Amino acid sequence: MIRFVKHNEIDTDKWDECIKKSVNSLPYAFSWYLDIIVVHWNALVLNDYEAVFPLPTRQKFSLKYSFTPFWVQQLGLFSKTFKGLERVSDFVAAIPKQYRFVELNMNHYAPLQANPAFQIKENNNFLLLLNKPYQEQIQDYSKNLKRNLKKASLKGLQLFKNDSPKGLIQLFRADKGRSVGHFSETDYQKLERIMHVAVHKHCGQVWMAYDEGNRPLAGMFLLFGPKSVILLFSGNSKEGKECAAMPFLIDEFIKESANSSLVFDFEGSNDENLARFYKSFGAVNYMYQNLKINRLPLPLRFFK
Repeated sequence: MIRFVKHNEIDTDKWDECIKKSVNSLPYAFSWYLDIIVVHWNALVLNDYEAVFPLPTRQKFSLKYSFTPFWVQQLGLFSKTFKGLERVSDFVAAIPKQYRFVELNMNHYAPLQANPAFQIKENNNFLLLLNKPYQEQIQDYSKNLKRNLKKASLKGLQLFKNDSPKGLIQLFRADKGRSVGHFSETDYQKLERIMHVAVHKHCGQVWMAYDEGNRPLAGMFLLFGPKSVILLFSGNSKEGKECAAMPFLIDEFIKESANSSLVFDFEGSNDENLARFYKSFGAVNYMYQNLKINRLPLPLRFFK
């Protein structure tokens, strides 16, 4: 039986055990992660936590709605069995009617079939299987990527692991952050909190590239799950772009993790330039769905 469970009634030990053992486990769905990124979340639970479906929740003008929080790409249904994933439509149908509006990114392992009760939009996400030796992995690299890695090797870049989360965020804010208007101070604070907690839990690492003068050029935050590692956040500099510091960092991780069961998740992108960059490593597009259910009163329905 699928039941609706309020946040304060969720057994977080059973919840996290379900996410950990899910055939489609993603780190976004662990209770500690959800607790950081959203003030309140409820859930749909199958029997004794055999499958779960988080519902990040807000309320506006007395209307309750569910949404995809910042710093999350995919949620949806998580199940300990592949058979359980086939029940995704049942879970969506079980979302309480009190949720007058729903806009959730579903994970690509449990896609929905078209239904007049909701709308579906597809988004790009690029994944790289690290199941081959490094020398075989790089055979899938593009010619342009190989040229950039050669350029990076001539610059004598240095790799540092477990660097400062704050330093990586500052690197981003000094560069791309100036032109990204939708990042609030709260978003940055939540990101730094995610990094610190993940590092403490041994499921997060900050990797930074420095030049020979010990100046930070580029960095990335890696979020580890049971089956994948997500490139959750990255920062670059003008000098870093000129000497291919970001390709250097990603290649170093691939070199270290090759011939494993890990999947490297680039976390996007619908942006053509980023998609081209991710594909240059041999990554493959695994589409995921955005689910939209609009039960708002008629005057408001057309604004969403």
